[in-house]
Amino acid sequence: MTNILVEGREQVELADIGLQAERAKKILAKVRKAMLAPNVQKEAPHFSPAQLGSLVNLDTRQIDYRAKKGGTLPAGGLNAAGTRREFSLPDVRKWSRELRAGRMRPAGAEAITIAVANFKGGVTKTTTAVTLAQGLSIRGHKVLVIDCDPQGSLTTLFGILPDAEVEAEHTILPLCLGEQDSVEYAIRPTYWDGIDLIPATSVLFSAEFALPGRQRDEGQGFQFWNVLHYGIEQARQTYDVIVIDTPPALSYVTINAMMAADGIITPLPPNALDFASSVQFWDLFFDLTKELVARGKSKRYEFVDVLLSKVDAGDIATNVVREWISAAYGSKVLPIEIPKTSTAASASAEFGSVYDMKPGSAGSRTIKRAVEAYDQFVEIVEAQMVGAWLRQTQQLEESK
Repeated sequence: MTNILVEGREQVELADIGLQAERAKKILAKVRKAMLAPNVQKEAPHFSPAQLGSLVNLDTRQIDYRAKKGGTLPAGGLNAAGTRREFSLPDVRKWSRELRAGRMRPAGAEAITIAVANFKGGVTKTTTAVTLAQGLSIRGHKVLVIDCDPQGSLTTLFGILPDAEVEAEHTILPLCLGEQDSVEYAIRPTYWDGIDLIPATSVLFSAEFALPGRQRDEGQGFQFWNVLHYGIEQARQTYDVIVIDTPPALSYVTINAMMAADGIITPLPPNALDFASSVQFWDLFFDLTKELVARGKSKRYEFVDVLLSKVDAGDIATNVVREWISAAYGSKVLPIEIPKTSTAASASAEFGSVYDMKPGSAGSRTIKRAVEAYDQFVEIVEAQMVGAWLRQTQQLEESK
């Protein structure tokens, strides 16, 4: 017999929660299929001469001259309407590699690994990881993205359905289980030229039991925190940058990502709850790793960045919390903020990023504003990568 509580609301049994979960999964599957059906495959954007020029520091006349001149630079082609020249993503990447050669990974240097991490969901962690990967790819870099979040949100943003198209063997789970010693088995191409992906699906949550289980069974010789670090050794030689999207928790997998990383980026909206959560995140991370420090196992990061995200300039509290964040994190706070815009929300609703949206879309002004902010963010990160590569090459020279 059904028991009625306040205003007719029913009590809920565990079995009811199971049914609710199944209904919700079916609704989500329908939405994803509508957005990402096989006949609606995601496509990378095309770029105008002005957009290309902003990347390689040339004006449109110089772009037009070099395109018509021939040689090694792609000339692009006419758009579908036949009214103007445009460049494909592979075209843009080739222009970037040739005209931005000083910012490319030098011979002998390894990929820079970047973990995007935060203790809390809803802070644009996955969005930041995707846009960073896309922005670096546009600038000519070869990127590997590793989705370590069992929710598979990043995987979805690349047009892959986690529950339908990803099995356990396609994720980093076999690496965590000890069945594989390198991530090469799981790497797959994406619709976005220059970005490869290791996807995730819900079964990846098993890694949270596998890693401590191996530590218990294999003893002190096993280092659970370094499984991913060693697993990407080969990839460091192939790619320019490896971007890792972590779960929104300080889990065994998150610790692996942060210990494998050369740099950490923490997206942080300027509101009180998110700030408090970030303080807890760093405190717990140090508590978990200080035993490693006591054992003499040092870890040095090339950079640790705090990126203010979802910044609402019209919110009175924003300025107050911004001051707290600046006082707490000092120079780690990047000098660029990602604004809270309806454009970013629309892009997420369409399982994409602002780089996926066409300039002529509705709200093109806000698209431009969001893209400009992310462009500045990507360029700051790229400058830090170039600095890290310089230190790598100097160390190589000194060791000869």
